[in-house]
Amino acid sequence: MERKKPRIAFFDFACCEGCQLTVLQMEETLLDLLEHVEVVAWREAMSGGSDEYDIAVCEGSISTREDEERIQRIRETAGTVVALGTCANIGCHNALKNRWSMEEVLELVYGEEAGLFETLPARPVAGVIPVDYRILGCPASLPEIETVFKRIITGQPYPLPNDPVCVECKRNDHLCVLEKGVMCLGPVTRCGCDAICTAYGDACQGCRGLVDQANLEAAVRVITASHSHSIMDAVARRFRAEPERIRTWFSLYNGPDLPVEQEMTEHGS
Repeated sequence: MERKKPRIAFFDFACCEGCQLTVLQMEETLLDLLEHVEVVAWREAMSGGSDEYDIAVCEGSISTREDEERIQRIRETAGTVVALGTCANIGCHNALKNRWSMEEVLELVYGEEAGLFETLPARPVAGVIPVDYRILGCPASLPEIETVFKRIITGQPYPLPNDPVCVECKRNDHLCVLEKGVMCLGPVTRCGCDAICTAYGDACQGCRGLVDQANLEAAVRVITASHSHSIMDAVARRFRAEPERIRTWFSLYNGPDLPVEQEMTEHGS
């Protein structure tokens, strides 16, 4: 008897849905994937949908009570849940609103109509429910998407890589953009994207989040210290590297909940 294909459904919460569009860019690989799974819900690619699925791929962050209830139902239904992209894993830009009270946020966005809406501090999907697989990036990395989907189909785990992007830069023989006087977060950002930004001479913006035990104290010190390396002196002059600006760089994707000083205290030097 022919084995039944696992049913896969895609869901979006607070996000731009760019990570789901990246999945569509798998092209021929996507066709190969469809030989092994049955897509039953995917707003970006099909009409209709089904409430019966085995694998749930969830993009975005949770910012309302309705979101909370919906993601809990998805977790109860799906045998496997995938957090797709940085919003679903660490909060990403959505978490920037957590700097203010929710009353201030609603008033800023909706003005006099603020009372008609409700919102909660933004949290990643992975911060609300247990997830089985995590795919990082803003948008998610296409090679990592392909790798994770293959692991799911074959029943293998996918541990997140825990080296900095600098490792992939060295592996690919990329010129360090710090030498061009460009601020780069590669030394403290989790790899897995094959250093795609620095491949084109752009800086790493930290969209994959921090590596475990990221030494933020050292990262700040080498940028701002008067005795720093000449390369970092050039970066500091160009970007006016005061502590507040450094805090902004680190919090763009990682969320502003913890100031840099507190993170330094937790991680140590």
